[in-house]
Amino acid sequence: MENQNALVVFQNKKIRRIWHENDWFFSVINIVSALEASTLPKRYWSDLKAKLSEKGFEPYDKIVQLKMPAEDGKSRETDCANTKNMFRIIQSIP
Repeated sequence: MENQNALVVFQNKKIRRIWHENDWFFSVINIVSALEASTLPKRYWSDLKAKLSEKGFEPYDKIVQLKMPAEDGKSRETDCANTKNMFRIIQSIP
């Protein structure tokens, strides 16, 4: 991959992604922020993880923590999902 840490833009929101183990992984917080009008996307994601677990989707098996550049320029670990698992998360957002 030429640019392994590339931002994509969806509805004017920046979504961090990284090429990892031959697949694109996207920042879950960035996706939640782009799709949900929540002022606290981290809290929304925390609540959504619990709901997903109740429905049989085990986020802890499907989510990986990867280092990505944060707004302050430092690399920080954040919850990430590959395309397949991200679609499942997106389907769970009303």
